[in-house]
Amino acid sequence: MVETMLTNNCKTIDSRLSELDWLRVILILAVFLHHVCMPFNGDSWHIMNNDSSKILDDIMVYFEQFRLPILFFISGVGSVILLSKITVKKFVFDKFLRLFIPLLAGSLLVIPPQTYIENIVELQSYWQEYPKLALKFETNHLWFIEYLLVFFLLAIPLNKFFSSSLGATVVNLVQKLSRYKIGLYLLVILLIVIKVCFSLIFSSDDNKIENLSSSSFYLFFFIAGMVFIHNKGIWQAVGEQRFYNLMLLFFSTILFYAYYYSPDLSEYLSLDMRWSIWWIVCCLVAWSALLTLLGYAQFYLTKTPKWLRLSNELIYPFYIFHQTVIVVIGYYVITWQVPLWMKIISLFVLSFSITSVICWFIIKPSNTLRFLFGLKPLNKVESMAYQAN
Repeated sequence: MVETMLTNNCKTIDSRLSELDWLRVILILAVFLHHVCMPFNGDSWHIMNNDSSKILDDIMVYFEQFRLPILFFISGVGSVILLSKITVKKFVFDKFLRLFIPLLAGSLLVIPPQTYIENIVELQSYWQEYPKLALKFETNHLWFIEYLLVFFLLAIPLNKFFSSSLGATVVNLVQKLSRYKIGLYLLVILLIVIKVCFSLIFSSDDNKIENLSSSSFYLFFFIAGMVFIHNKGIWQAVGEQRFYNLMLLFFSTILFYAYYYSPDLSEYLSLDMRWSIWWIVCCLVAWSALLTLLGYAQFYLTKTPKWLRLSNELIYPFYIFHQTVIVVIGYYVITWQVPLWMKIISLFVLSFSITSVICWFIIKPSNTLRFLFGLKPLNKVESMAYQAN
């Protein structure tokens, strides 16, 4: 259940942030769709179809700029909410159960099939290779959970800072900025500085937590979530300024694709300069998309139906399992002698169905599996549902 604490002039308001319930589910499904399309976009992935679509790749590269950043923003909001309700000790214990245990279980049980399929030509049977694959402790797509584990631990001192007089000054400065129509958009300048500087120093494009070009970028969104939820004025300004942010997103999108489709500029600009421009346009899209989607979600997605609450619970194991299911099913689908669009649709339907079955019929009813994959015990969930009614 998502509860919120919006603090303004030291007052606390309890309400449900339905917009975040919707965005969380929508964005995880967008991640799922992205991975369904990965075998067909021409990039190097776990499995690749012989034919690929350049148009598909051109579309995917845009949406990947803001899906995960917004999810980290939502997590930043959640850290403040949870820390307002429980002690730091309980907070750490909760994150150990909800993040570290699923990360470990996922590395041992969910990731090995992906690694096996990716290297199936060189390996023996899966069960012969499993011990070696499991002991690699690869996180693969679960790097997202690894990041969250670190960020939530950082949230403890950060939340204490934002509750201090100095931290309150920072929040108030952002609140004053939010009074202007494009004030919050100007925070993208700080995001650009962080992204460009760290990316020039850490040139790797992997998602390891020690790669600051990646982790610092996502941490910015996480901290932004913490700041925004600390002040009611900031949160309301995002909703009120949604149209202006939509126009800024439109403008950022034009810049993004103008540079994406630009001719070869190597004769005029250095490699570092060309990459810096790319990171800048990516930041513009990511930040404006966050403000736009959050603003319109506040305005239109104001209720959380029962099915959405259940989806918010099961979306976590869905995320953990979805890529492995896609890779395993996709390994066979890409061999079919059918048009590319039929393969994509087939992989989507089969993977979604199988992942949903795993979550609903295998994970949901078992307290042991719920524990391993980050869900609260059934008796506690039922108790919370009863209290809510």
